[in-house]
Parts: sequence; C-alpha cells; structure tokens
Amino acid sequence: MAQENGGARSTSPGSGRRTGSAARGPAPDTAPAPDTTPDTDAPRAEGTVEGAPSAARGPRAASTAPGTPAAPATPPAAPATPSAAPATPSAADDCAGSARRGRPRSEAAEQAIFDAAIGLLEGGTPLTELSIEKIARTAGVGKATIYRRWPGKEELFVDLLRSVEAPDPVLPGVSVRDDLVALMESIRRRGLAKRNSALLHNVFSQMQSYPKLWDAYHQTVIDPRRRLGLDVVRRGMELGEIRDDLDVELVNDLFTGPLLLRTVIRPGATLEPDLAERVVDAVLEGVRPRR
Repeated sequence: MAQENGGARSTSPGSGRRTGSAARGPAPDTAPAPDTTPDTDAPRAEGTVEGAPSAARGPRAASTAPGTPAAPATPPAAPATPSAAPATPSAADDCAGSARRGRPRSEAAEQAIFDAAIGLLEGGTPLTELSIEKIARTAGVGKATIYRRWPGKEELFVDLLRSVEAPDPVLPGVSVRDDLVALMESIRRRGLAKRNSALLHNVFSQMQSYPKLWDAYHQTVIDPRRRLGLDVVRRGMELGEIRDDLDVELVNDLFTGPLLLRTVIRPGATLEPDLAERVVDAVLEGVRPRR
C-alpha cells in the first residue's frame, strides 16, 4: 500500500505534494487514538488480542487505513474487562487451594521424612551416621522442612520410633487390676513388635551406643509410661487394693519386671497372650493388704 501511494506522488508532482500533505494531514487527528490504548493493551503484549500490535504502531496503521483510524480503539477496550476479571478469582482460588492442601502437604512431607529415615536404616546406614542432610536428600525435602518439625535428629528418631511402635494403652479406669493388665499387655505387645520388626530390633540395639538418643527416648517415651504405672499403683493404695506401706516404685517394678525380662533380657522367651493377666494376678496376690 505504501508503494502504491508513493507511485501516485511520482506521477503527479504538483498534486503529489498536496496529496502527501493531505495524507499526512490526518495523522495529528488520529495520533491520540493510539495514545489512549497502550496502557490498556500493555498486559496483553504477548498477542492475546489481535488489535493490540496494530494499535501500538499508531501512525503507520493510520496511513494504511486512513478511513478507519478510530475503529481499533474500541475493540481493545472491550477485552480489558474479561482480561482483568479472572485476576481476583484466580488469586482467591490459589489461596483457598493452598489452605485446603496445606495440612495434607504437611502430613505427606512428614511421612516422606519417616520413610526416608526407615529406608536408610534398612539399607544399612548406621544410626550415628544418619544425618539430617542425608534424610532430607533422600526424602526430597529441604533441611528447613525437617528443622521446622524437629530441633535435631534425636527428636526425629524418637517420633519415628513412636510411629512404628504399638500405641500407648488407653486405660479402662474400671478397676486397678484392669488398668494394670492393660499396661502390662502393652509391654508384651511392644516386645512382640520388636521381635517381628527388623527395624525396631536394629534401632534399639544401636541405641545402646547412642546415649543422646537413648536419653531422649527415655525422657519422652519410657518415663511417661512409667509415671502412668506409678499413678495406677498409688490409686490402688488409696483404694485399699494394694498395701500402702510398700514403696510405690518397688511395687511397680514387681509388675513390669517379668514382662521386661521376657521382652528385653530374654528375647527368645515365650510371650503368651494371657501373660499380662497372670503376672498382674500373681503380684496383686502378694501386695494386697493383710486381713
């Protein structure tokens, strides 16, 4: 088109100058039209609206189509509303989706960390060489993800052990005998779990040479369980089912001793299903108040 206009000016010199000036004359009138659209079309510069590139070339577009300079100005303005409209719901959807996915994502990360630690232990990595960095790399998470949950690897290992061990018992609370049977049964079940789980057997055997982890496990797992047993013995003394002139810790050891002997010191000893009941009944027979 530009070549055709140029040809017209070369064949009519006199009229060509008038025609050229006339062609250039409307340019100032049409110049404001492109100036009103750049800000609106700027976010769509990637070509989402076909009118945007031609509007950006302003005067050149006016020279090729002098009869319709203002027409492109209206169409670009129309898509502005739909293009801006998705912004608000999109952000809201992202926030809502993040809130919905937050908790499952946290649980998934924690499980991935546990699985990584278990896999490394089962693969032969010694407990003392199992670092936070190695666990994070295997789990596919950052070290910060682990440190947000546990201050150190000892605390991580303790939670890992608690996740694979049998849960602590819920005491019936009906009688002292029933509560003691529930406590002794939990010891028996943990003993069976250690025998049947190579992981637990491996970890507990290594914990003996890892004092820091052993102390952490005792403080957070063993000691609370022991206090629970002591509370039941004290309640038995208050109710008159156990002699109150006996040492509370000694009586508690009389109940737990036979179970610990068979689960720890004699790992090959039998752990019959009724062992907890037989131990509790035998000890209670000896510690009942004298008539």
